[in-house]
Amino acid sequence: MSSEFLATKKTTEVGRLPSKKVSASVAVLMCTRNGEKFLVEQLESIERQSHRNFHVFISDDGSTDSTLAILQQQQHSWGGRVSLFNGPGKGFATNFLSLSCNPEVDADFFAWCDQDDIWHEDKLKKATEWLSGVPADIPALYCSRTELVSEVGQPIGFSTLFRRKPDFCNALVQNIAGGNTMVFNRELMMLLREAGDSVPAVSHDWWAYLLVSGCGGKIFYDSNPSILYRQHDSNCVGANTGVRESGKRVKQLLHGRYRQWMDQNIVALQAISHRFTPENRNTLELFSRARKGNLFKRLAGMRRAGVYRQTYLGNIGLLAAIFIRRV
Repeated sequence: MSSEFLATKKTTEVGRLPSKKVSASVAVLMCTRNGEKFLVEQLESIERQSHRNFHVFISDDGSTDSTLAILQQQQHSWGGRVSLFNGPGKGFATNFLSLSCNPEVDADFFAWCDQDDIWHEDKLKKATEWLSGVPADIPALYCSRTELVSEVGQPIGFSTLFRRKPDFCNALVQNIAGGNTMVFNRELMMLLREAGDSVPAVSHDWWAYLLVSGCGGKIFYDSNPSILYRQHDSNCVGANTGVRESGKRVKQLLHGRYRQWMDQNIVALQAISHRFTPENRNTLELFSRARKGNLFKRLAGMRRAGVYRQTYLGNIGLLAAIFIRRV
């Protein structure tokens, strides 16, 4: 690992000034599993970052293709800027949380990374510039819209542009960004580590949004994409756009999947809610109680909790879910 990466904030000796300003260090946290098809292109996009002070930590979750061979070759060619670990083998979300909680992972800022996207060259630069302006003791999260590309990298559109304020009332019922766009500071990482890697949250990125907003942290949703988000049959999640994806979400709603997600997140949140602002603890309590009531109590309780989704159609869907007890 380079000496530049290991540089941390220290009190300078009396009468001496540092010879140069050291840029913020970034730990890029990539999780892989059978990613041989697109992995090299993603790694090359990381190597092209205009912000140079980064180290890549990779957790492989039991790949059976040539992924490990590719990673080992890249580890050698990158001159020590890549560290490899074995994942827990419990799915992508647990793999990301396990890597995030690994004590060997340390930096000023942290960037989650999928194995099959392509990063814009200024992704880390934009994120670190914004994060550097937030006081170190305040949890902070940068995230962005994405540009969607086909399996072969052809442009096919953009993720939905969200315009409403990102906050806890929104986070309870919706995640606004993929983890592949998220970069966050040490204070948020400490919250993730306090909650632990076995927390029953639905996904690592939604969990990060819930934590940072619940604790009254800072969130910046960049309307300009920071990555090319590749869409293919092996996506763990994929973009929530188009008729096909809308149909899948309706089906999940009717079969109770959305309510199950709420159950998981609430259990996870209650264990860390002592870190939340008083207002957000109250919001969580109102939301939890409202889910258990009859129709009138559900509607009134959700209104008092103030939960909302980012789009008009999303709020229509939320209202329908409340009516049929699927929240």
